[in-house]
Amino acid sequence: MVSTAGGRRTIQLPIDTGVLCFRGLSPERHRFELEYALERGSTANSVLFEAGDGSAAVLVHPPGAAYSSVFLPQLNTLLGDVEQPLLVVVGHVNPNRIALLRSLAEVYPKLELIASNPGAKLLEELWSQRKPAAPGEESEQPPLPPLPPLRVIRQEQSLALAHERTLLLLPAPTPRWPGGLLAFEDTLGLLMSGKFFGAHLCTDTWAEANRSSTEEERRHFYDCLMAPMARQVDGVVERLEELDIRTLVPGHGPAIEASWRSLLNDYRRWGEGQNKASLNVALLFASAYGNTAAIADALAQGVNRTGIRVNSLNCEFTPADELVNTIKEADAILIGSPTLGGHAPTPIVSALGTLLAEGDRNKPVGVFGSYGWSGEAVDLLETKLRDGGFSFGFDPIRVKFSPDTAKVKELEETGTRFGRQLLNAQKRAQRRSAGGLSESRSDPAVLALGRVLGSLCVLTTQKGDLSGAMVASWVSQASFTPPGITVAVSKDRAVEALLHKGDCFALNVLAEGRETGPMKQFLQPFEPGANRFAGLELETSPGEQPLLPEALAWLEGSVKQRMECGDHWLIYAEVNHGGLFDAQGQTAVHHRRSGANY
Repeated sequence: MVSTAGGRRTIQLPIDTGVLCFRGLSPERHRFELEYALERGSTANSVLFEAGDGSAAVLVHPPGAAYSSVFLPQLNTLLGDVEQPLLVVVGHVNPNRIALLRSLAEVYPKLELIASNPGAKLLEELWSQRKPAAPGEESEQPPLPPLPPLRVIRQEQSLALAHERTLLLLPAPTPRWPGGLLAFEDTLGLLMSGKFFGAHLCTDTWAEANRSSTEEERRHFYDCLMAPMARQVDGVVERLEELDIRTLVPGHGPAIEASWRSLLNDYRRWGEGQNKASLNVALLFASAYGNTAAIADALAQGVNRTGIRVNSLNCEFTPADELVNTIKEADAILIGSPTLGGHAPTPIVSALGTLLAEGDRNKPVGVFGSYGWSGEAVDLLETKLRDGGFSFGFDPIRVKFSPDTAKVKELEETGTRFGRQLLNAQKRAQRRSAGGLSESRSDPAVLALGRVLGSLCVLTTQKGDLSGAMVASWVSQASFTPPGITVAVSKDRAVEALLHKGDCFALNVLAEGRETGPMKQFLQPFEPGANRFAGLELETSPGEQPLLPEALAWLEGSVKQRMECGDHWLIYAEVNHGGLFDAQGQTAVHHRRSGANY
């Protein structure tokens, strides 16, 4: 059975007798967030265990309200009798999920919600809340259904199902999703992992074909949402490794059958890089509607690109001693808050007081927040921290409602610049302690590496409203058939986010004797979100990529593969088009004295 509405649809994927997956498919991103930046659509997986043997039907991880019109009709048809008991395992609580749960509560009088302790707290807080209307636009709204009975899971607990099955419920709180609750059915080895191990791509195939087919999407999901809380994620993964898993069903993306163990290992490996970082930034926030969390995600993604660990804490669910320790151990602190009713939430006010009491004034801070019709919370954070003698790493960030595409890119670049400032300060301190000498620069192997030459190029790209550019000298032809090139891109380059599989770019090969102008333009520091092409007269390639007329030659390529190489990504692209601006000129070459830097 398939339901379709507004481009979205829901399909049913049988798993076993009495068990099926409802998969909501969204071929287009339904709103811009960092995690959707690959623009490959998304899916929402829910699992239904049908009633029988005196046991109620159990729905695990219902989707959000965006799928209501294509999900609810199928669920109602399958369940039939609305008077029968229905248990719903709520593994993720936000206003979008609650809107769908309200719709269920209006239809099923015997609905019972199963949630972790933090999840139950969020359900109680958010159930009767509505998104505030604009001043002068208030109108009479229909009453909300009462909150159904809550079954609170404070520690791992089993739930009996039909067909002699048992559902193990595992609380998995994280700062981003404090109400996390995973479910495991042992006779099938079926782990319903919620946000863990997800990937945003639209597919109606039950399971991924192989590990590499979804690797980029799952890594992107991890980098965007999991990396800032790697310590907590590692703890969850360690527990899951004890289960006899055979199939992993995340909240988003295809199931994982053959390669779930390698994915768990990837999560551990990716987290190790975070935990080994020499610097760490504490990210303190609260988020009523997810908008402040979206700002936090973008800032964290930018900081992470520099190799600095981000330690994310949701102030609503963080014990006082953990907050104090995190503040004391951090090399910088970012704190964000929504504005609710003209005020900052109480947990943020409390965290601010702790920061003022325990924070080191020699460590930089940054403040951010979202608002609807006023922004007093950010003003409070800024004023108190400035009066308290703290220095700011960037100007306070205020975003009305949710950040759009351009704003997210600006936020990422702000985080990256903030991270670079911390690294530069660390390097200066290390040089002072070492007497100004750099051991790596005198290493013969590093000196020899500097003798590897590269042509000087400017990589340019345009993707919708977003654009980017960088000077590139680590460039090489990689294949004859099809013609292909590789470009090494540092992880902290803003343009890196626009160079995923399927993206296009142009490589402008600079001419010897005429490279100074382009180099000066694209090596200058840009403000976050600034247009790299402002004031330039450009031409365009057949694929609408920016070309520099003063270049010697140009190539247009589409990204086919990405390989992680330490602090760089190696981008392989097939060449689609190319041409010469100057058939007589020579290629500008980059000579280096050391392989320790560009």
